Amino acid sequence: MTGATGFVGRATMAQAIAAGWHVRALTRRPQDAREGVTWIAGALDDKDSLARMAAGSDVVMHIAGVVNVPTRADFEAGNATATANVLEAAQGAGVSRFVHVSSLAAREPDLSNYGWSKARAEAVVEASSLDWTIVRPPAVFGPGDTEMLDLFRMAQRGVALVPPGRMSAIYVSELARLLVTVAADHSVSIGQIYEPDDGTPAGWSYRSFAQAIGRAVERARVSAIPIPPIILKTAGQLDKLVRRDNAKLTPDRARYIAHPDWVATEGAGPPVELWKPELETGKALAETVSWYRREGWL
Repeated sequence: MTGATGFVGRATMAQAIAAGWHVRALTRRPQDAREGVTWIAGALDDKDSLARMAAGSDVVMHIAGVVNVPTRADFEAGNATATANVLEAAQGAGVSRFVHVSSLAAREPDLSNYGWSKARAEAVVEASSLDWTIVRPPAVFGPGDTEMLDLFRMAQRGVALVPPGRMSAIYVSELARLLVTVAADHSVSIGQIYEPDDGTPAGWSYRSFAQAIGRAVERARVSAIPIPPIILKTAGQLDKLVRRDNAKLTPDRARYIAHPDWVATEGAGPPVELWKPELETGKALAETVSWYRREGWL
């Protein structure tokens, strides 16, 4: 497994161990010993470490990737080239089953460097001879997430700045359960691209999702203020100008966020006999809030 130390990877590894899997997990930094895990020191551009990770495995699950890096070349290296390296390691180890975590951004490769690199990574997977499955998560939330933390904090204050358009969402534990289920499946999911979500028909408007978070933080009213795309894109230019390579809202990310449709495609989810969402989103948001508060993040 790559990405085991990240947000989605930690949840997936925990569920895999609970399901009886032994996980060989790639890591760039020393990790504490953990039952059910063999840590493999290495990186996505270190082919020897990827070979050690894949050796003796039944499934290779590629979760790692880059979301916010300075250049198109960095995106290509962290997503497309890295995926090719992991595929090569799986093939070299004789592993036939490959689960690749992509993004809805891959549907819009001309919109951002991020989406372009995720689409290139998918193309590499699809061209391989392995029994692959690609999972494109929408916005993922849950304990340990930092990407949506600002939205929770704004909702707690009662005023939230939100992008235009609509989105789908999925709780990290639900996504992890899908990934572990798909890893064990050797029939219906082979050669499939799934776009899972929380089961909300037509997804959420960003305004309605911010208000749902408001209910989770026990805020009676949340004023969700949409940010015009031109403002988002201008802010991306300014952040890049001021913080350069440390910018969080880069022009690339601003174009991605401003896109009006990040809703999972109807009918593109996994078959219900394989997986379906179980925890209602309101309860999942409340669990996330409880975790944030225990950790002092809210």
